[in-house]
Amino acid sequence: MKLFIAGIGTETNTFVPFPTGEAAFAASLALGREASRAPDFSFNAPLIEWRRLAEADGHTVVESLFAAAHPAGITVRAVYERIRDEILVDLRNALPVDVVLLNLHGAMVADGYDDCEGDILARVRALVGPRVAVGAELDLHCHATQTMFTNATCLIAYKEYPHTDMVPRAVELYRICTAASRGEVHPVTGVFDCRMINMWRTPVEPIKGFVTRMQQLEGRDGVLSVSFGHGFPWGDVPDVGAKIWVVTDGDLAKAESLAAELGRAIWEMREQTPIPALTVDAAIDRALTAPSGPVVMADMTDNPGGGAPSDNTAILRRLVERGVGDAALGYLWDPLAVEICRSAGVGARLELRIGGKAGRVSGDPIDLEITVTAIVDDLYQTGLGGGRSSLGNAVAVRAPPGIDVALVTERCQVFSPDGFTRLGIDPSRKRIVVVKSTNHFYARFAPIAAEILYVSAPTAMPADFATMPYRKFARPYWPRVADPFS
Repeated sequence: MKLFIAGIGTETNTFVPFPTGEAAFAASLALGREASRAPDFSFNAPLIEWRRLAEADGHTVVESLFAAAHPAGITVRAVYERIRDEILVDLRNALPVDVVLLNLHGAMVADGYDDCEGDILARVRALVGPRVAVGAELDLHCHATQTMFTNATCLIAYKEYPHTDMVPRAVELYRICTAASRGEVHPVTGVFDCRMINMWRTPVEPIKGFVTRMQQLEGRDGVLSVSFGHGFPWGDVPDVGAKIWVVTDGDLAKAESLAAELGRAIWEMREQTPIPALTVDAAIDRALTAPSGPVVMADMTDNPGGGAPSDNTAILRRLVERGVGDAALGYLWDPLAVEICRSAGVGARLELRIGGKAGRVSGDPIDLEITVTAIVDDLYQTGLGGGRSSLGNAVAVRAPPGIDVALVTERCQVFSPDGFTRLGIDPSRKRIVVVKSTNHFYARFAPIAAEILYVSAPTAMPADFATMPYRKFARPYWPRVADPFS
């Protein structure tokens, strides 16, 4: 059996002003057609697993490009088309193939393409014909479109947020698609539109139990796979929102019925699942009354993992204004401030303008008298899958009344405390720790946190989903409409 594998993806926040260009994909494209042989840095994990499984089974693997970029604004059209077309040329040259496995995101938008994943899947299907098994692994924050379902044999989304299950989902997709290629199963997919826009945290109830229920259904009574696509609220495209889809072995009626049953279950728990977002001052008030620390405050509306610039200073400003010390904040994206501090050296005291540089959603900068406490070139943190997540050159600065700020040159959300500790900042010993992340920090910060608070500041990822300024997405949805099914 011959397998063709490739990957392209980014999560597009259409509300931020800076585009995703060639440089954003540079590190992954530098791997050429060898991403499956490179160290695991999270998004390439499915390709590594597909190669391992295929070679263990005695199959031939043809690998094309792997292109991944941190979430940001709309991808430059020429960049998307060049990467896509190189993958398609490689596929054409590899024909005939038995299976195509693609590592996609599901919420990638390029100039002129609201549905990049649907576009590439349709072009792949046109090349390989109707009988070849075509599978794609998706981030659960995806726009699951009809074009994607029409052209894929099987789509499988991560089940966990934080995304700790990329490899198990890769195994699942491989097994289904290779079995389909051998004629052992005949995957069909039923889809239910939940008509909801929300964020769901899988480590906590009731969604934790729902994920367990999904997994218990798989492998029984002809059910091959169950996916819950949470959707990505900050992408203004025609098809936003949560969907449940079920893949069965040839039984479309069962797939549709089970998807509807699960979708209704998600609907019934709608009032229990929204993330309880606090204002900046309310979060600080609560943190200050906590009997012990650290209290972790998630700056979820300035999360670079959702395309935000990660240079908003709203929380930092209020900590300073209120005289709150014994705090740490990171990772704040400010390449200019980093270079100033690197030039000044460790121990230097200077007035530094921090943040507020990327655009309107960045808010205002803040001017502080700081001391440079650490300089680290090529700083990294432990990423989602345990691999290395780069933060670029970085510095730690201390501002009165005792706030340590981690400044970085590469936009990346907080996954792990070790990015702080490599800068000499120990989050476990702080009273307050502010992390630029929505939920991916949770797995590694929960063990050290006395309490975790979610904070909504005025920036690029508004948390009030009822008032999202959509233009392309026009269908009724909860919470904007109390009952979009009526």
